[in-house]
Amino acid sequence: MTETPARTEPLADFPVTRPSGCPFDPATGYADLLAGEQPAKVSTPLGVDVWVVSRYAEVREVLSDPRLSSRSAPSAHAVPEADLEREVESGSILQNDGARHAHLRRLLTSEFTVKRVQALRPRIVDLIEQHLDAMLASDGPVDLVEQFALPIPSLVICELLGVPYSDRDQFQRWSALLLAVNRTQQEMQATSEQLQEYMARLVMAKQAERTDDLLSRLITRAEDQGAPLTVPELVSIGNTLLIAGHETTANMIALSTLALLRNPEQLQQLRDNPELAPTAVEEMLRYLSVVQFGLFRHVLEDLPIGAETVKAGEYLVAALSAGNRDESVFPDPDRIDLTRKASTHLAFGFGPHQCLGQQLARVELAEVYTRLFRRIPTLRLAVPFEQLRFKHDALVYGVTALPVTWDRDGAEGERDRAEDAEAS
Repeated sequence: MTETPARTEPLADFPVTRPSGCPFDPATGYADLLAGEQPAKVSTPLGVDVWVVSRYAEVREVLSDPRLSSRSAPSAHAVPEADLEREVESGSILQNDGARHAHLRRLLTSEFTVKRVQALRPRIVDLIEQHLDAMLASDGPVDLVEQFALPIPSLVICELLGVPYSDRDQFQRWSALLLAVNRTQQEMQATSEQLQEYMARLVMAKQAERTDDLLSRLITRAEDQGAPLTVPELVSIGNTLLIAGHETTANMIALSTLALLRNPEQLQQLRDNPELAPTAVEEMLRYLSVVQFGLFRHVLEDLPIGAETVKAGEYLVAALSAGNRDESVFPDPDRIDLTRKASTHLAFGFGPHQCLGQQLARVELAEVYTRLFRRIPTLRLAVPFEQLRFKHDALVYGVTALPVTWDRDGAEGERDRAEDAEAS
């Protein structure tokens, strides 16, 4: 039998740089990966070679395959100083596999059911309207990130977990550091320890005195099942939910607002037909794919994919943003179409590790789309588009600040909002 000769040409680099002037499109290189053989082997910023799966069908397939492990951070390949040998925390819902992951997820599933999330909708609506009132009462342009996109999901997840919102500046700084790709191991370790110490104090307070919040209910539920969670396990769960619960949604609110402002025909369609909001949410999640570097996996057993066999011990990345631009599933994928039925997108991942809080994110985004553009129909950028800065160096993509303004005479005030709420 003739052996296949070893490859001698240098590997292409993993796509991390977005095309100039197109901040909403995936990194340059994904189109080539989609057009080529599946999977493709590339080199990464971490310094390890990975197989990249970029077509929609293959992404879904590999993310459901038990021969892949999630034991490293989801986007570790994009972080030059990530530690692939770091021990997995027993409470990590992101990095545990198999029975341990299933157990942790079962403990949390009841907190994120459609019914539970729908019960939160009135409070979400109230928070959105309060922040819109504050924006409309201001005299000049505002930063939509600081004044609207970041506070709303932060307040929601803080109230859900029982985390004091007064601590938001602190944990948001920690979150930003942990999601940056250019951090050193020392910075990661120091930041992680600070966040763990903060959450440990909160968890121990909940253990001593239960209140009506997710962490208290989780502590009680695990005890009732005869398998109490340790403080480190509760800390790991709490920190994951705290970071994931506000970072992704906050970035989606700001970035999708900007994308819609840049696509006025689609935005007008949403203004004219607010019932499109749920469909618009799915399309914007597909189009933007803010988990921009995909999901990193360890290969546990030989894994045939197409004409290749990925060997045990190698690494694989499921490219979510590429799969979401696969034209065989989403025709004309580089265009926003708010009427597109895109609910099968990959923005929340797929398989056993699919995002636990996706229903909460959907409700938050749908209510934002319904209310922001109705109450401020003349919303527009307050600076030239070219001056905006984007989070190219973060695991969750977004815009760092979004200065906006509007015509004061064209905005709906508090009285209009109250009358509308009563009528509904």
